[in-house]
Amino acid sequence: MNNLFVCLEIEDGIVGEVSLELLTKGRSLANKLQCQLEAVAIGDKLDKVPSQVFPYGVDVLYIAEDKRLSPYTSLPHTSVLVNLFKEEKPQIALMGATSVGRDLGPRVSSALFSGLTADCTSLEIGDYEEKKEGKIYQNLLYQIRPAFGGNIVATIVNPNQRPQMATVREGVMKKEIYDANYKGTVKKLDVSKYVSNEDFVVSVIERHMEKSKINLKGSPIIVSGGYGMGSEDNFKLLYELAGVIGAEVGASRAAVDAGFADHARQIGQTGVTVRPKLYIACGISGQIQHIAGMQESSIIIAINSDPAAPINSIADYVITGTVEEVVPKLIKYYKKNTK
Repeated sequence: MNNLFVCLEIEDGIVGEVSLELLTKGRSLANKLQCQLEAVAIGDKLDKVPSQVFPYGVDVLYIAEDKRLSPYTSLPHTSVLVNLFKEEKPQIALMGATSVGRDLGPRVSSALFSGLTADCTSLEIGDYEEKKEGKIYQNLLYQIRPAFGGNIVATIVNPNQRPQMATVREGVMKKEIYDANYKGTVKKLDVSKYVSNEDFVVSVIERHMEKSKINLKGSPIIVSGGYGMGSEDNFKLLYELAGVIGAEVGASRAAVDAGFADHARQIGQTGVTVRPKLYIACGISGQIQHIAGMQESSIIIAINSDPAAPINSIADYVITGTVEEVVPKLIKYYKKNTK
């Protein structure tokens, strides 16, 4: 009762990265609220899930296991969560802003009349004053997300409805083990009590899945270009540099909007959040929307013709000059000094 729930995404018995990130954040929020962190695993062959999630500080793990629950389909997964939440009455429920979460979250929140904030980039606990009523609500979930195309950052609260529900983008939360020896409790659910046979009317006959060829999140080095690159042809310099140093190529929203790069390479509040060991920002001014997606990089190198560019304020090293001048020199140097 009144605890914090994380809905796990599981593929072939492996808990998804975004779920582990949410457990890390969930543990922190639960500590502030002095409540339990609980997780829900729905699917088949879930025997390895407890050992994967307990080190992240999970107090209770609910397992709904049935071969018909894997792979994901909307109706049965929705029924499990809706009926479980009616029983347990959590104050907060979190899930990843993935294709599954974006389907499941709205269905659950609609059934519970709770509301949901989608695509959050940050979550905090705080108070809220309703000035019209002169009422102060304590320990609410601040659901923070970009709005109006990423031009502003909105903080959304839900004072009256429970659970407070949010989906969170992959990569924005840091994944961190809470206690390697942490032991929680496993509660196995009787699926027949939560899901009707009618919910299984849809079944997946065949699946075709293709992994993305662009792996920004997993790359230790990212060379990223902004509108200052000037053209799609100039962007080719970044691909050449990335090939030399073993990096992945990213882009700011302005560069994507200008057609210099594909949307899959976009980094920032409306794109991917990354934490590489080295981030080389080329021709990127450093708007807050972009910085939010890469500011936790270990080392940031900024290449910009404007010495007063905002990106320089967070960069570890600044190279003042045009990308057309600097990047070819970097390529030449690395080719000369790498075997």
